[in-house]
Amino acid sequence: MAPGRSQRVVITSQTSEQTTMKNDEPFTDGAVETEERRGGLSRRSTLLAVAGMASLAAAPEVAAQPISERSPTADTGRVRLVVNGRQHELDLDTRQSLLDVLRETLDLAGTKKGCNQGACGACTVLLNGRRIVSCLTLAAMHDGAEIRTIEGLETNGELHPLQSAFVEHDGLQCGFCTPGQIMSGLGCIAEGHAGSPEEIRFWMSGNICRCGAYPGIVAAIADAAKRA
Repeated sequence: MAPGRSQRVVITSQTSEQTTMKNDEPFTDGAVETEERRGGLSRRSTLLAVAGMASLAAAPEVAAQPISERSPTADTGRVRLVVNGRQHELDLDTRQSLLDVLRETLDLAGTKKGCNQGACGACTVLLNGRRIVSCLTLAAMHDGAEIRTIEGLETNGELHPLQSAFVEHDGLQCGFCTPGQIMSGLGCIAEGHAGSPEEIRFWMSGNICRCGAYPGIVAAIADAAKRA
């Protein structure tokens, strides 16, 4: 009998270990099956039900409103802009940059979107005579402003003197940055910062040319400054 009794003790011990493992791992498949066999609500089922009810209670009331009654996600406003001599009255998303309005609303694609972070200068335009990077300013901030882009430089089909100078001095290669270079060059000349190649390079440093046409760009601006 001693051996048999000892064997029953071993079996009982193994059963206790299995029960303990199931209690320590309540999210295993085995635990779920055990709960289903027992019937009724388990601690796990109760917690899941409470969590689901809390999620529904936390949902915003706007979710139950008809779509037509919800407020718009973005504000719009009437903005008046004078672009290349033409007046425009536009209903714009107040979050739109001036660059996006020029390109997407007014179809003036000459102003390029490069980095869209104000670091490359490809989107330079003249705002009330001063050069700015149009990707970093909101159109809604400039109601009534006068804006000049690369499309507004020619007169009766004739290139602007600075445009002609860029052609003569090979101040471009791929041409992507050229509109921004020319508009910034106009601002540089108007500001009186085109007295020497060194000064031009300094005041044009915000405009990047990845093709490396800097010698031609500086020569073109210096040439146009002398003619002005």
